[in-house]
Amino acid sequence: MISLGVDQFILAMAAVMMILGVISMAAGILVLVFRVSSKDVQKLADQTVRLAQKGIAEEVSGLVGNASALLDALNQLVRTTTGVGVFLVIVGFFLFAGSFYLIQQL
Repeated sequence: MISLGVDQFILAMAAVMMILGVISMAAGILVLVFRVSSKDVQKLADQTVRLAQKGIAEEVSGLVGNASALLDALNQLVRTTTGVGVFLVIVGFFLFAGSFYLIQQL
């Protein structure tokens, strides 16, 4: 059994919080950089715009309505992905702040 003093325990907690903060912040930044502007989402948005234009040119109202619904779904997907990335960055920041606070208590 390892016996730790209070100071060593607080230092270990601060180190774990710092590591979790780094992981969380890195994951959030990676989500923001790579997931939001992925090529697949961009390609799907371009194809949907073409589909809507074709529906307008050929006066097919159902096609235009479905293309509009698809664009709304893509917009919601990007918002959700951005929200997840920002949330992870904020959690990482709070873990850094908590770690700093614990170290200041020593």
